[in-house]
Amino acid sequence: MKYKMLVVDMDDTLLTDDHKISKENATMLLKAQEMGVYVVLASGRPTSAMIAYAKELQCDVNNSYMISFNGSTITDLKADKVLFEHSLTKEQIHAIYDFSKQNNTHVITYLDNKIISESHSEYIDIESTITGLEHVIVPSFKDAVTTSAVKCLLLEEPNYLKGIEPLLKAAMPDLSVCMSKPFFLEAAPNGVDKGAAIQILAKKLNIHQSEIIAVGNAGNDLTMVQYAGLGVWVDNVDADLREFGDVIVASNNNHGVAEVVARFILN
Repeated sequence: MKYKMLVVDMDDTLLTDDHKISKENATMLLKAQEMGVYVVLASGRPTSAMIAYAKELQCDVNNSYMISFNGSTITDLKADKVLFEHSLTKEQIHAIYDFSKQNNTHVITYLDNKIISESHSEYIDIESTITGLEHVIVPSFKDAVTTSAVKCLLLEEPNYLKGIEPLLKAAMPDLSVCMSKPFFLEAAPNGVDKGAAIQILAKKLNIHQSEIIAVGNAGNDLTMVQYAGLGVWVDNVDADLREFGDVIVASNNNHGVAEVVARFILN
């Protein structure tokens, strides 16, 4: 099979634990692009927190695309243009806030390239560090959020948050809900996820589902791993997801993405 698109999650998949692209991964991804394969970064991160990595891999020079906010936004990197964006309404965001208060979790959203919340949390600090976005604590979340936004995050201790996931799905079936890290519960508009975004992009590029490889490690990667012709997990994948991939490669710290290129694109 000749693959035409390689979709790669960033945190805990492409990036090492210190949030860097290893030399081995970078070298192999450049080789894939030299062979005409679209390398598409797909992350729960905001767009602005992905651009530098995409440019490091020369995805802009190679006419590629980027999926941010867990599938809510697709960007044409060469043209520096948003191709697709689907946001939560103000009313949905306010309802998520109410749910978070009732269930004792922190909640954030993103406005004007800033993280907005009413509270401080070590988990919000992690999101701010990962994304490089300023965290602004506001007196009233609802007063601050007067427009649509691409997604919300509920944040809390992992064991507790795991129990919140089914409650949120039941309470708000009009949302797309998934875990991106053990302490991050993502909420986006229904039908918005990485798999759906890949379908939109593949249609634009006339690439068949069977010609796509997707590589991930967490619950928010499940839709794209299941959609792709070849669904790949890195070895540090969440234990309850291992059975849903076609292949498991080395971990994020051991250049699993490079292994994917070597085994399935260069061969």
